[in-house]
Amino acid sequence: MRILVIEDDKELCSILEYQLKKSGMEADFCHDGEEALLYGTKQTYDVIMLDRMLPRMEGITVLEKLRKKKVATPVIMVTAMDQLKNRIEGLDSGADDYLTKPFEIGELLARIRALARRPARIESIDELYFSDFYLDLGKMKLLRGEEICSLSKREGDLLAFFIKNKGQILTRELILTRVWGADSFVTDGNLDNFIYFLRKRLKSIHSHATIRTIRSVGYKLEE
Repeated sequence: MRILVIEDDKELCSILEYQLKKSGMEADFCHDGEEALLYGTKQTYDVIMLDRMLPRMEGITVLEKLRKKKVATPVIMVTAMDQLKNRIEGLDSGADDYLTKPFEIGELLARIRALARRPARIESIDELYFSDFYLDLGKMKLLRGEEICSLSKREGDLLAFFIKNKGQILTRELILTRVWGADSFVTDGNLDNFIYFLRKRLKSIHSHATIRTIRSVGYKLEE
């Protein structure tokens, strides 16, 4: 599991780095809002831990910008601001959970695991574009010019996840967790089958895009 920690308290970051690694999680750290926006939009994470009070760009602003850029990664907002109106503002801005400082490391880890188990959210936007095709999520259709192909709901969700993370190498574990959910009983073989079917769908509309296998790691959508 890969976590992005956005926190300007470097002493706390040192503690979190040790605890996350001890729990088998990988983590990237950044300490201001502008850096956070860059990390959050260029890399793929299972969960983002976001401090509200940050230099250069406030946490709420970072969160709103991430959501506008269609980054659907679950976000835990962490802050010392514990009034109800602050929690409501954070959740209304796109946070999935809210944790006030000081907090117990065990509770934070439990919340991270709970959020990571959720399947990826499919945004309300109906059409997603990549290369020479677009995906109509409302009708579950794959289109290129006059050519059209129908997709199953799962195929559509899987392709949408690839498009939203276009150009990035997605591990098998991340795909299974974010598309099916960590509690599902989907095997690597099932994933391979869905990748095979998506490749056939792309070929059927003569798209130049492909899903490339990254040996021993996962897959990548590319032109």
